Amino acid sequence: MSTLICGSIAFDSIMVFHDRFRNHILPEQIHILNVSFLVPEMRREFGGCAGNIAYNLKLLGGEPLIMATVGDDAGPYLERLDRLGLARTHVTQVPGTFTAQCFITTDLDDNQITAFHPGAMVHSHRNEVAHTRGVKLGIVSPDGREGMLEHSRQFAEAGIPFIFDPGQGLPMFNGDELLQCLKLADYCAVNDYEARLLSERTGRSIESLSGEVKALIVTLGGKGSEIHTGGRKLDIPCATPTALEDPTGCGDAYRAGLLYGIEHGMDWDQTGRLASLMGAIKIACRGGQNHRPSRDEIGDAYRAAFGTQLW
Repeated sequence: MSTLICGSIAFDSIMVFHDRFRNHILPEQIHILNVSFLVPEMRREFGGCAGNIAYNLKLLGGEPLIMATVGDDAGPYLERLDRLGLARTHVTQVPGTFTAQCFITTDLDDNQITAFHPGAMVHSHRNEVAHTRGVKLGIVSPDGREGMLEHSRQFAEAGIPFIFDPGQGLPMFNGDELLQCLKLADYCAVNDYEARLLSERTGRSIESLSGEVKALIVTLGGKGSEIHTGGRKLDIPCATPTALEDPTGCGDAYRAGLLYGIEHGMDWDQTGRLASLMGAIKIACRGGQNHRPSRDEIGDAYRAAFGTQLW
């Protein structure tokens, strides 16, 4: 049985500016801003929420099935999916478009200027959940706005439990739309900033919103995470990473742990700890898909972090 991962596939171009933006952006001249940054360091990573989640779920031994849209330039990414053994049956190539791309420039103070081109992602609604077979569980992660709404409805109509993971796409929706997606979903996952925005948009507290789903998960970065379920709140500790290299994709790694735990009937405490561990493993490596622990190594790391067996 497969887990359907609805979301983005993207290329991330990450550049390093060997100075500070504040030395080149003059506040009194902001109305006529015209700057150029020399970036001698640059790397291109495979990213996107669906790609990252699927990559991590595969590491755990899951069977992820990606549902996404890509552009004419997707060849290298499609070849990578083949090498990783990730099925691309439902990865649709949209002619005349680029694959979604993120361009990130970071200065010496870790400030970032980011430009994002959605490209083929805005056509995500062309894919339909009903066209899949053997799907047991799903997730609606950041994607084209219409696609996220449609896929939430389609999961519910198909009777397939799913996580609603609005992520950075949350500002695209009004309160009524967010509440409707929560009512359709079985689970919801957000970070602490998104939780506050979700509460503001819907006019309801997180405790109240958690009553709409079986579990509402709020990640807190280095402080761990909270799982609101059955009228109670579980505090999940943060696994200690071996290094703090790059937070890109940590949330996606966490969600892969959630999906694996849900699919395999783990209790919420164990599911949350596995998710926390996957985020800690990811943060120790640059890029969203460059960490390569074996399943046995993940099990050993879980035992070292929490003192109990995972499998």
